[in-house]
Amino acid sequence: MNFVQPIRDMDKIIDVQEFLASKNKRDELLFCFGIYTGLRISDILRVKKGDVYNKDVFYVTEIKTKKSRKKSRKVTSKRRIPIVPELKRMINAYGKELRDEEYLFKSRQGRNQPITRVRAYDILREAAFACGLSEIGTHTLRKTFGYHIYMDTKDVALLQDIFGHSAPYITLKYIGVNQDAIDKAYSKLRFKR
Repeated sequence: MNFVQPIRDMDKIIDVQEFLASKNKRDELLFCFGIYTGLRISDILRVKKGDVYNKDVFYVTEIKTKKSRKKSRKVTSKRRIPIVPELKRMINAYGKELRDEEYLFKSRQGRNQPITRVRAYDILREAAFACGLSEIGTHTLRKTFGYHIYMDTKDVALLQDIFGHSAPYITLKYIGVNQDAIDKAYSKLRFKR
């Protein structure tokens, strides 16, 4: 399993957004939607125009697979997501030509289908490569959201609640804060004779 990282550098976030904007507005919106909402890519891809267009908040039924030793099961929870003004402007500009029942991240294949997780991954990987980033995947959007909220607030309990994690350690590991501390500890090693 490859572990992906958040985008920690604000300049790199802007670089990725500008790269995607130069390709097409849908892909730019996909990136911004992820970093502004903190949703899983599977939940993002199910959003339709009518869910978010001209709104200040929207409700999403999140789907997560809970795994135990004996079996896996799907667990759903309903969440209220505020739409920040910057994201609202982007949604409203992009969504003008869409009907309410159309997927926001509509595929060019088929009549009204969202892009696939694989396509979302490819979009992000291409942008990451162009902007000199590595360890990037679809979870990077969610992790970037969490990392920057944590760096601004230092409120791990808030993020633990948003992400539905069972322990603060899991949240800190997920958003890459523990990895930062580990990297810093390694960089301070100096064995001298």
